[in-house]
Amino acid sequence: MNKPISITAVSSISPLGKSFEEACESYKNDKHCISTSLFNSESVFIAKIPNEAKAEINVFRQSDNKYKSLDLSVLYALYASRKAVKKANWHSSDNFGINIGSSRGATSLFEKYHEGFLKNNKAKTLSSPTTTLGNISSWVAHDLQTLGPEISHSITCSTALHAMLNGIAWINSGMSDKFLVGGSEAPLTPFTIAQMQALKIYSKEKGDYPCHALDLQKSKNTMVLGEGASMVCLEAGKKDSALAIIKGHGYATEILEHNISISRDAQCFQKSMKMALRNTNPDDVDVVVMHAPGTIKGDISEFKAIETVFKNKVPAVTSNKWKVGHTFGASGALSIELAVLMLQQQVFVGIPYLKDQKEPKKIHTILVNAVGFGGNAVSILLTKN
Repeated sequence: MNKPISITAVSSISPLGKSFEEACESYKNDKHCISTSLFNSESVFIAKIPNEAKAEINVFRQSDNKYKSLDLSVLYALYASRKAVKKANWHSSDNFGINIGSSRGATSLFEKYHEGFLKNNKAKTLSSPTTTLGNISSWVAHDLQTLGPEISHSITCSTALHAMLNGIAWINSGMSDKFLVGGSEAPLTPFTIAQMQALKIYSKEKGDYPCHALDLQKSKNTMVLGEGASMVCLEAGKKDSALAIIKGHGYATEILEHNISISRDAQCFQKSMKMALRNTNPDDVDVVVMHAPGTIKGDISEFKAIETVFKNKVPAVTSNKWKVGHTFGASGALSIELAVLMLQQQVFVGIPYLKDQKEPKKIHTILVNAVGFGGNAVSILLTKN
């Protein structure tokens, strides 16, 4: 880190609710947000945003004629971005930058338009502009009327934390002093569900918790897909209004053995965590918010990496995927939201089905992890302001 960077606002729409405040309330209970829905005549676990939040998105869609044709991934991003910028008291004249990513982009619209093409051998006029990945940041910039740089990308499930890396880089370079970063995902579609099932990682659990993220004793994969968006406002320097300070960041990519592979001890996470901790004593870390998608190999390999990096003093570990599912490109930003909540309220949010879970005596420093297909790991180190 070249200079301290403040997180001055966080806002989201997710299975937890339609705001940071609703997310905080939801984390106070041990109930998950996972339900079932029919996909291709099969009952499947999903974590969807609540009906009240969905109703607000529908109102939002109707508020501007141009928004009626947008995918849910874009609408979620617009909704969360407006709230984040308002909380941070930013204005369009600030010309802040935007980097919002997505693993899949406009999934629902793409499937709809492709189905129409196969049926009619003709594409709809809006099938291209409404399904391009860059459409998320472009629409957010249009809606917020900022002239700052706008960037979109997909680095699979670590997309949102890579967006944070970009915001950090722009601020450290002096080219911007404010950056809106995050991720948005609306993957609850038949083809996306079928893709995850084909990988044999999707949950078929019969117990109280469909997703057993961070249960290192599980004998089967339990990943569940979720939807939502989470946005984070970054500002140069230590602000009095900061919710948290970014103290370190790290990143690494593994050499692939398979399209979805990660090494047995997650070499990518070892490297990203060590980089994030380069100016910090590992013993000072109180909590690690793990990526932990609920798969056997993914959860165990990341934990082994943590054991290697932290040696004899492994911090308390947690994950939110047991509660909200795996939201792909938005997941890293939702993990940042969880970390900010724990720093602000000094409450450890653990996992209810884990026995003898270690709890920190204090919460001052939190490391947040994310990784995507291809072993693209990111680690962000946060401290209390």
